[in-house]
Amino acid sequence: QVQLVESGGGLVQPGGSLRLSCAASGSILSILAMGWYHQAPGKERELVATITIGGSTNYADSVKGRFTISRDNARNTVHLQMNSLKPEDTALYYCNADIWISDGRRRSYWGQGTQVTVSS
Repeated sequence: QVQLVESGGGLVQPGGSLRLSCAASGSILSILAMGWYHQAPGKERELVATITIGGSTNYADSVKGRFTISRDNARNTVHLQMNSLKPEDTALYYCNADIWISDGRRRSYWGQGTQVTVSS
């Protein structure tokens, strides 16, 4: 079994910052890629940012220059530093990880989500 546990969401004013964290635990051999997605009410889940095991990153156009994704391979964690937050960033943020697990299978896992609300 593998679990992803997110933390760091909350309420922030426009222009503010938040840092999300996600820790993976369980029967993990290797985490190939980790990422963050968000889902606003009435909308589909969308990619925010991803990072590979080698450190290559990919960002949605809407967050480029404002958000930074990073990971700690030794701790199986991924972080999302969110600066210059806008009301349209308000959403439920989900962590995702593409993992080789101990039985030799490769699977995608999701966290439970953490709410980010940007409002004055």
